[in-house]
Amino acid sequence: MRMELLNKSVIVTGASRGIGAAIAKSLSSFGANVAVNYNRSRDKAEEVLSEIRTLGGEGFIFKADVTNRAEAEALVEETIKHYGRVDVLVCNAAIEFPVKPFVEHSWEEAEKKITGEMKSIFFPVQAALKDMMKRKSGKIILISSTLSRSAGEGFFSQCAAKAALDSTARVLAKELGPHGIKVNVVAPGLIETDATAGFGAGLLKDAAEHTPLKRLGTPKDAAGAVVFLASVLGDYITGQYIPVSGGSYIP
Repeated sequence: MRMELLNKSVIVTGASRGIGAAIAKSLSSFGANVAVNYNRSRDKAEEVLSEIRTLGGEGFIFKADVTNRAEAEALVEETIKHYGRVDVLVCNAAIEFPVKPFVEHSWEEAEKKITGEMKSIFFPVQAALKDMMKRKSGKIILISSTLSRSAGEGFFSQCAAKAALDSTARVLAKELGPHGIKVNVVAPGLIETDATAGFGAGLLKDAAEHTPLKRLGTPKDAAGAVVFLASVLGDYITGQYIPVSGGSYIP
């Protein structure tokens, strides 16, 4: 079942590893043409593209720091050159952040994370909207975290940045709905990736035990929610926050 994604043009930012890579591959498996964005990990991006093509999919890789306006615009322009339009934009680019008590944070650390997070959605979304608004069609999916609504000790910067992202999605859903554009948030809980491997086996085991489904999430779990929203099945959904947490966060 292709879920009406056949030949849809999709951009996934931060798609070389982890959740972003899983999203790119999953969307491709349902027929989408995927722009695999990376910033530093070219080898990983090429591996993602190779997997996509091995399974009969279509895509290309593109280096861009999406916190830079010109590079984000170039990513969108290149996608339009390849596929004629942008049907779906998935903003997943990761911005590093410190994990430590609030009183030990410097303002510079917090500012770097919060500003970086907002730039990573602001610039690519504005660039993609030039095409989407002209066609009165499109979907924007922002990757957040359940930490935006369920605070974690030591995660001040991540909680604050993702909460700002969530609020942005609600504003955009209101403003862009009349233009036929849907905006939603997918909020993964604790997902097993190379980024979370450093948390330690004890913490990860404890987190799994306190999750109703008794396991941690995988990148494919998060990707499934994105595929659903990107497909025709999500055509009447906008302004929503969808946690993918195995029940560890229940609103």
